[in-house]
Amino acid sequence: MDLFEENRERARREAPLASRMRPTSLEEWVGQEHIIGKNTLLARAIKADKLTSLVLYGPPGTGKTTLASVISSTTQAVFMAINATAAGVKDIQKAVEEAKSAIALYGKKTILFVDEIHRFNKAQQDALLPYVENGTVILIGATTENPYFEVNKALLSRSMIFELQPLTHENILTLLNRAVKDKERGLGDLLIEAHEDALFFLADKANGDARAALNALELAALTTESDSAGRVVITLEVAGACIQKRTLFYERDGDNHYDTISAFIKSMRGSDPDAALYYLARMLYAGEDPRFISRRIVICASEDVGNADPHALQVAVSAAHAVQFIGMPESKLILAQAATYIACAPKSNACTEAIAAALSDVENIQIKTLPPHLKDAHYKGASDLNRGKNYKYPHAYPNNYIPQDYLPEELSRRIYYRPTSNGVEKKIKESLRALRPNRDYGGD
Repeated sequence: MDLFEENRERARREAPLASRMRPTSLEEWVGQEHIIGKNTLLARAIKADKLTSLVLYGPPGTGKTTLASVISSTTQAVFMAINATAAGVKDIQKAVEEAKSAIALYGKKTILFVDEIHRFNKAQQDALLPYVENGTVILIGATTENPYFEVNKALLSRSMIFELQPLTHENILTLLNRAVKDKERGLGDLLIEAHEDALFFLADKANGDARAALNALELAALTTESDSAGRVVITLEVAGACIQKRTLFYERDGDNHYDTISAFIKSMRGSDPDAALYYLARMLYAGEDPRFISRRIVICASEDVGNADPHALQVAVSAAHAVQFIGMPESKLILAQAATYIACAPKSNACTEAIAAALSDVENIQIKTLPPHLKDAHYKGASDLNRGKNYKYPHAYPNNYIPQDYLPEELSRRIYYRPTSNGVEKKIKESLRALRPNRDYGGD
């Protein structure tokens, strides 16, 4: 082994665990069976080395870059990778020139992987378009943002779009156990004894993000002293110190932003305070601007409640003004009061307890996805991703109400908001009991 090979080997060994444990073939792949499972279109294309341009779209840690790595190790084409956060038009032109040379000299096609392609501006995407169109390069773009928002229509029309979902709890456990045992790329040479409940905790808190789980496992392994037998014992307590907060992917101008606010509004419109509180908690947990939330409540008060309860708009506007000068974290109580009032429209600490319970669920319960029928269905291409499918518009039914699920499947029938029998809340309780006779809202 020469000096350069030795340096490369050292760099590989010192790379983060999540990077070292990336699969090198489809046989090692875990999760995303809907797009990369046995006999799927993408799996067949990779094995046959017959890829066309494609865009991989999904949250962090779901395997977009890993999938590109698998393709790079299996394809006979020339594989080049650039990151859109650092690359410019000159980098694109350089890649194109090398791709032209590969065709001319070796008769080989070139696959160009562009990580975080949503970071390219319009001019950069336009510079790439002609060479995707004429086949000089086969584009693989990876993005955490909705490609229908962030990628040029011309590029999209020439690419297949694959949406990656958060990995399941079982997927994450498989990867963690593999990393613990693997002596070649993982932590197997450290004599690790990882307690089952510790790995379960890491998989749960990672919330579908394999990178977060593996990073936490590596931190636990490297910071825990060996016992007298030379074992590194990872207990639940150790795991808890390494990943304390549930990973939640949310960007204020991204797809999750639009889907979550859509679900929040539809839940208020549908007279479900529990669902409205959950999506409020989800937005607050992710750092959404409380002023933005308050504006949506004001709009909902006017649009979906109107004069059925003239006080609703007063409550919403008062909440919006209060949020302006109170700020976070206390604004969560104001927003909770307004949201539940709008959702229940025809006082106590019920709103405080409700938002606390909803925030607790965000922290402690893994949610695979929002209910598809509540996701935003108003942008072009939404139907391709099954956004808003089978949503029942309440105003189209008698009495402006139709029973349907608003909360995620994992929180089905959860009750956060329990109106008291004090003042106006007594009428609210009666209204909820009439709408949902099978739910227990407590005694009078």
